[in-house]
Amino acid sequence: MSPSPVSSTPILRRTLIWSAVATGALAIVAGGVGYAVAGGEGLISGLLGVLLAAVFLAITGISILIANRWYGDPIYVQLFFAIVLGGWLLKLGLFVVAMILLAGQPWLEPMVFFLSIVAGVLMSLAIDVIVLTRMRLPNVSDTTLPTEVPEDRAPGNANHIDEDPQILILLKRARRSPASACADCTPTIVAPV
Repeated sequence: MSPSPVSSTPILRRTLIWSAVATGALAIVAGGVGYAVAGGEGLISGLLGVLLAAVFLAITGISILIANRWYGDPIYVQLFFAIVLGGWLLKLGLFVVAMILLAGQPWLEPMVFFLSIVAGVLMSLAIDVIVLTRMRLPNVSDTTLPTEVPEDRAPGNANHIDEDPQILILLKRARRSPASACADCTPTIVAPV
């Protein structure tokens, strides 16, 4: 594993932290509304819906943070997609199992449960938008520009323009008077070598 950080890591960490704080606040609200609407069953349904939404939405961010630990390794891309796809499959499996187990339970108020899940998802989307719009991330990040490769140079003296007497004359003229440096020059088409 490589210790070099990926530029998306601070964004994901901040999103997870804000989501955890907002989930706590939303759990209090959903539990209170659920209790007011359906008593103890509504309280449990509201808390469970917010908890499930938070867990399912956090799995992707956590899997990306875990995958970013291998940044710089030769097989980073393969590991990244394997870990993130594994997180999505885990999320799908947990969702199916949770819905099978919770379907038809007498202590679950379906409408409170559903609305608390929707509120949790909307809260997470709002936090993602806020964090992403406030973070400063360059358009191109985690990359380095290539250096000059010896194979990229033309053979012979084509790369040494300072040795050609005609080019030296033009360069001297350009230094003295840029506007008239090539007044007597005719355009030429240079064929690739």
